[in-house]
Amino acid sequence: MELTRLIVKGGVISPGELREIVNMGLEQGINAISFGSRQDIIFPKGFTPIDKTKTGKNHFVYPNEKSGNNIVSSYVSTDIFRNTPWLTGNKFLYILEQFKEHPKLKVNITDPKQQLVPLFTGHINFIASEHEDYWFLYIRLPKWDKMELYPVLIYSWNIAEVYSEIEKILIEEPDSVDMIFQLVSDALDTNNRTIDKPLNIPFYPFPYYEGMNKLGIDQYWLGLYWRNNLYDLEFLKEMCDLCFDCKIGKICITPWKSFIVKGIPKDRKLDWEKFLGKKGINVRHSLLELNWHLPVAMEWALNLKTFLVRTLDQFDISTYGLTFGISDYNREGHYFTSIVIEKNELPKDLESIKIRDTYNVLYAKNFDPNTKEYIVHTQDVDKLELPTILIELSRKYFEDLGNLIIEVNTTSIKKEKAAQDIHQCPECLTVYNSEYGDIIQGIEKGVLFKDLPQDYCCSLCESPKINFTPLTGQKIDIL
Repeated sequence: MELTRLIVKGGVISPGELREIVNMGLEQGINAISFGSRQDIIFPKGFTPIDKTKTGKNHFVYPNEKSGNNIVSSYVSTDIFRNTPWLTGNKFLYILEQFKEHPKLKVNITDPKQQLVPLFTGHINFIASEHEDYWFLYIRLPKWDKMELYPVLIYSWNIAEVYSEIEKILIEEPDSVDMIFQLVSDALDTNNRTIDKPLNIPFYPFPYYEGMNKLGIDQYWLGLYWRNNLYDLEFLKEMCDLCFDCKIGKICITPWKSFIVKGIPKDRKLDWEKFLGKKGINVRHSLLELNWHLPVAMEWALNLKTFLVRTLDQFDISTYGLTFGISDYNREGHYFTSIVIEKNELPKDLESIKIRDTYNVLYAKNFDPNTKEYIVHTQDVDKLELPTILIELSRKYFEDLGNLIIEVNTTSIKKEKAAQDIHQCPECLTVYNSEYGDIIQGIEKGVLFKDLPQDYCCSLCESPKINFTPLTGQKIDIL
């Protein structure tokens, strides 16, 4: 890949920083930049490396370099889409600030209640729990064949140091999450919390993230999207000036090759609309066109998307709630769309012969990419067959939608009845559930509360076992 990436920690950048980056591009005669799936900025082929003394705080990753990864975060979703109540934008910024070095691994820090930013596309995935300031941690290191759950919840202010320690112990070539937990626990004194119920990821339709939208009583947010993912530098330069004038402090890059400006004052909404109008910017693309993830600078993928969108639009097909991805064949890839179209590799001995490309179509289990499980629907089909296949899958999605809710409710009832051995600390409300045990104190899964040693105490506040109260018979949602 002959493209240069600019790390944008958490996808959050100030207008001043973006203006500086735009000027660097303009100085080299570049007309446009792109956005990457990890909320980074992509410079086109031919971008000349900049002397480190002139880059300031900007961290560039040049072609064939492996000098850092971008942290993906769902900061972009806060305040504008549904979210976990305790997880504010400021909290995201504080956590991101703790990362003093750019991580070597891919790190995701996300809210499970939003749909805009993928949860599991990192090697290290911190996902907010229902407990304030505590996070689940899902790990899948580069050579692992599956994702594993870290056995405790991580405290917000320990996230950066826990990650840093995991990076240090890569030299040990850890092959399981238990080994990582042991090594991290030996090295750090952190404020962990027992997992009292598994991560619950609700399924919501994918949000519309473009155009001018209301934010609270007296502000607006603006989502901007370019079909070709080539954002004009002169436009961005003027937009940064308008942000300064409106005292807007942050611009947020999404994983969908778009960006969002939050906090536009109500009395300046007209100025923004005039600015967009003068520049000829279209801010009302259809949901069908927005919900696509394409590789950067791949013309064949953009052409295929254009063909499919036009064809589906002609048939007036609803894709509300679905997302689509186009990719080269990559069975080890971490997809994050409902439906994926893979282009097959051409056998090397046939490269000299002009033959038509063929494609595979996959879809996520329950059409929810957060399941991390993909089903191969069709293999080796021609481009002209793809619209019919996507229409078929769209119909399947809507047919199954109601059935999924019933299935989830049934599971909930069964698990509710099975949850009979749950006790709670009255002081800090920590729960002991025999289904999970208490790994912090060496209590394995399946150990009933009555069988715990008499000197057992709360992992968080050290309240004695005798103080715990049973929760049997109450409704406990452990989905």
